[in-house]
Amino acid sequence: MEKEDLSKLKIDKSSKAFQPVKRRRYLLWIFAALIIALAGFLYLNGIITPAIPVEVVTVSQMYPSQVLSQLNASGYVVAQRKAAVASKITGRLVSMSVEEGSRVKEGQVIAQLENEDALAARDQAEANLNLARANLESAKAQLEEASKTYHRYKQLVTGGYIARSAYDTAEAAYQRAEAGVVAAEASVRAGVAALQSAKVAVDYALIKAPFDAVVLTKNADIGDIVTPLGAAANVQSSVVTIADLRSLQVEADVSETNLGLVKVGQPCEIVLDALPESRFRGVVHAIVPTVDRSKATIMVKVRFIDKDPRILPEMRTKVSFLTRPVKEGEEKPRTVVNPAALVTNGTRSAVFVVQENRVIETLVTVGPPLGDMVEVLAGAKAGDRVVIRPSKRLRKDSRIKILEK
Repeated sequence: MEKEDLSKLKIDKSSKAFQPVKRRRYLLWIFAALIIALAGFLYLNGIITPAIPVEVVTVSQMYPSQVLSQLNASGYVVAQRKAAVASKITGRLVSMSVEEGSRVKEGQVIAQLENEDALAARDQAEANLNLARANLESAKAQLEEASKTYHRYKQLVTGGYIARSAYDTAEAAYQRAEAGVVAAEASVRAGVAALQSAKVAVDYALIKAPFDAVVLTKNADIGDIVTPLGAAANVQSSVVTIADLRSLQVEADVSETNLGLVKVGQPCEIVLDALPESRFRGVVHAIVPTVDRSKATIMVKVRFIDKDPRILPEMRTKVSFLTRPVKEGEEKPRTVVNPAALVTNGTRSAVFVVQENRVIETLVTVGPPLGDMVEVLAGAKAGDRVVIRPSKRLRKDSRIKILEK
């Protein structure tokens, strides 16, 4: 029985048995063909193309004056006319009429010290002067009376009507009256001088601005003791510090090796760190003939041509020494790009703008060169990243890999 069962086991080699295998092979071929077709489609459309390594630069803004610059230096804005205003006398501060940033005129009262003693001395001097003037009037009246008596007695003694002694007495009284007038006049002059001195002492208690300026710092408050020396503890010497903002100049340090590139009257362009969007015209005012041994630099003073209320003392600046003055129309920045980023085809120019990991070919309108750069009039803006020295394999929407510099 076992042998009969084993004899019945055999392989059916009919076509019906192999039909599922052929169908599976056919489906595999179709699937492979679809994969190849899809891969070709994606390749032709740049979807699965390998990333092209590129270098990129940024479209930037550039001022035409940067091409004219032959030397750059840093410095600070400094007021050439500056004063620490103090008192000529010692006293307690009783009034303060300004604060930081206040604008003052020449002769304007900034602060006042206690001055009751000076006022009393002035009043006393004025009273003494009035007394001296009254004494002068009295002396003049006595002189007039003595003069009349003297001249009358002179005539009488000539005619022999009075004794000689009476004439001598009248003459002596006349001379005493003249001397009294002279003394009274001197007393009046002394009184005038004393009153003027007392007024000056009163004026010393008023601290005034020596010139038109702006208050930079306030160094004392009401109640402080102010003295010209300020050597004692809790005593102030200067009440305020003021500066004439019309005298602002830039003091820049120029290396002594580059001094030959600077001369008085040379045009400059000034940029303040606090106002980077603004550029101010300047001119070399003076070259200080002293070398800073520790830094091997020479101070160059640059005067502002354009005044601006935003410019303040001690602002940090950068100064460009130019080969010629900036012309009209060259004050504004221009959009520029490295010429190696341009792809030219006849009269058309384009750049490959980077967007994430792909590039977009963008037509641009270019202008004249600015130094090593080329002005871009339209098509690209400052901040765009573009491919420099683009490969011929680059196409629209090409996938890229940015090389690190």
